[in-house]
Amino acid sequence: MAKKWNRTVAVEPGETWEFAGWGNASRINDLGSEPIELTHLGGAPRHKLGQWGATAICGNDITSSCLYVSALAGIAAGPLAPFALLAVAGLLFLFRRIYAEVGSALPLNGGTYTLLLNSTNKKFAAAAACLTLLSYVATAVISAGEAMHYAHGLWHGLPIFAATVALLGFFAILNLVGISESSRVALAIFAFHMATLTVLSVAGAIAVAGSPETLIANWHMPPPGGVARAMFFGFAAAMLGISGFESSANFIEEQKPGVFAKTLRNMWIAVAVFNPLISLLALGLVPLEEFPAHETNLLAVMGERCGGPWLATAVSVDAVLVLSGAVLTSYVGVTGLVRRMSLDRCLPQFLLRENRMRNTNHWIIIGFFLLCVSILMFTMGEVSLLAGVYTLSFLAVMALFAVGNMLLKVVRARLPREVRASWPAVLVALIAVLAGLVGNLSVKNLEIFGSYFFAVAAAVAIMFVRVPLMRVLLFVSRSAVHRVLEFNAWIDQTVTKKVREINNMSVIYFTKGDQLATLNRAALYVLENEQTQRLHVVHVYDDATTIPPELAEHLATIDHLYPQLRVDFLAVHGTFGPDLIERLSKRLGVPKNYMFIGTPGDRFPHQIETLGGVRLIL
Repeated sequence: MAKKWNRTVAVEPGETWEFAGWGNASRINDLGSEPIELTHLGGAPRHKLGQWGATAICGNDITSSCLYVSALAGIAAGPLAPFALLAVAGLLFLFRRIYAEVGSALPLNGGTYTLLLNSTNKKFAAAAACLTLLSYVATAVISAGEAMHYAHGLWHGLPIFAATVALLGFFAILNLVGISESSRVALAIFAFHMATLTVLSVAGAIAVAGSPETLIANWHMPPPGGVARAMFFGFAAAMLGISGFESSANFIEEQKPGVFAKTLRNMWIAVAVFNPLISLLALGLVPLEEFPAHETNLLAVMGERCGGPWLATAVSVDAVLVLSGAVLTSYVGVTGLVRRMSLDRCLPQFLLRENRMRNTNHWIIIGFFLLCVSILMFTMGEVSLLAGVYTLSFLAVMALFAVGNMLLKVVRARLPREVRASWPAVLVALIAVLAGLVGNLSVKNLEIFGSYFFAVAAAVAIMFVRVPLMRVLLFVSRSAVHRVLEFNAWIDQTVTKKVREINNMSVIYFTKGDQLATLNRAALYVLENEQTQRLHVVHVYDDATTIPPELAEHLATIDHLYPQLRVDFLAVHGTFGPDLIERLSKRLGVPKNYMFIGTPGDRFPHQIETLGGVRLIL
């Protein structure tokens, strides 16, 4: 039975939604004991990928970089290019533990967005997500365009623009079929790519060993601008060789337990072996002064000079396939990220709809395809215009992940994790990424990046200001349509109903005690981060005598302090855990990602991923 608290506080008159109403206290003695199925956040359980399927999806993206990074590093660093690529491989080794620590503490989709959501606030996390979305769009468009340029070299009659659109459409259809089928295609591409690079490396090593004159001549050339300048800009250019490393974190929930750390290891090994090796072999096969002329097809030129036309053709075919695999990575990564953002109401809810046959998010996939095609049309097929967007957004995401790792160490220090990156390692990694970011800055890059980032951020920002925008709409309608009273009344009723629906979406905070300061912090977090006026504070108990005696009184105090937030107290008889959370979610109609807890300690009996997406806010 609910018991109303007495109220003596007066509320100023205004719109009906400005006062949330007074909270009440109630109790649930029994949530039921029948078996219940634990659901995945936002829907049915996803397909689980094994080590090689998951590695292939993100590995195609990161290993495709060797097709152009050797030329870029050679142009910037001259004979020091292999050392610049080795330095980047060392940086990636540090990021292995940084990503592994976050993945073991928060094994949830969303990558940087989820990390910052659980360590800062939703607005900051959404800004980081915009960078990730921008990176995926640029990756898909650039990779598809470059793949078709390579295909055009094999078949000169191929229409590049139409073929690029067709490739984007093909992978959209493949993702609509399902991620498990997509991973098989990715794995086939990845296996062929690794085999091609191995053959090229062996043939190149034999050729250079038999005729080392080009390597010796290149080695004696002075580094552009001196050793320090060449290493700095060579390192900045070589940073593109690890683009795609962040992809695995965006679909971690689709991977089997323990697979995430293995994908990080496998990607690092591929980059650490092939990027410096191919750069060194390039110095032994192609004079440095020819690098700018072969910036987009250096590996094909290497194949022709060490193995003949057949190897050059094999490298070109491999380039088409692996760049196409990078397009697939973009689809998989963006689906995981957009799903998570939609679940947290940073993007429209219709994006979460799934088709009944394959349980895939068709609106996300179709929307991403249309966005890529629109950008392709806007740039008139000149995908090189997106290179600056790609570079800056990717490096910014990497830097924010390092920052998020630091925040996780400070504000979520008690959160259990299997791997820990040391503070010095994280600091060095952050400084190195920022150095790479500075080395890639230019006026043109900033202009293009700014315009695209503003467009993406504006779309997300609208979701955060829906209520103010609706209030503006209501004000304009009331001011401008005095003579159309019936139409104005309809607008008033529709908007008011929608605002009430948004504000009546409840959130739940589980509390063990009755500390007023902690309860106040929870209320402030809801006011600052959630678009709701309903907060249920839940205390789970085994024995009614253990219910904190001052909890209801303190909640009544907070309810008076914040008239714009209705605070309800709910005592639930049972044992806190996944089963209780599932039952309470179904009973109250509150999604599990809108249930909050404080940071658990080492003695917490449950893994955070088993709680169905419950968020850490304190």
